[in-house]
Amino acid sequence: MPVLHIEHEISELAVWLDAFRKFAPARQAAGVTRTEVYQPDEDPNYVVVNLSFENIDAASKFRESLINQIWSSPDSAPALVGPPKARVLTEVEL
Repeated sequence: MPVLHIEHEISELAVWLDAFRKFAPARQAAGVTRTEVYQPDEDPNYVVVNLSFENIDAASKFRESLINQIWSSPDSAPALVGPPKARVLTEVEL
């Protein structure tokens, strides 16, 4: 199952969470099957997000929409500090 792995600095967790929650319908429409959000213990101004998808194409398309439509707008992404890192990952079978 492909995962869109996102990491970025934020200015404030509460502001970021509010914006993130507002985009739940967009994530659902894009085919996100699971959402995980993490924060490093030592850095309250950083988040890591894993969004699972059924296929690579859906994950890649959503990544592009984040880059071109969401993250490019300060109104849509008010807590972002700098550009996020986003990669589509596939699990390696062991």
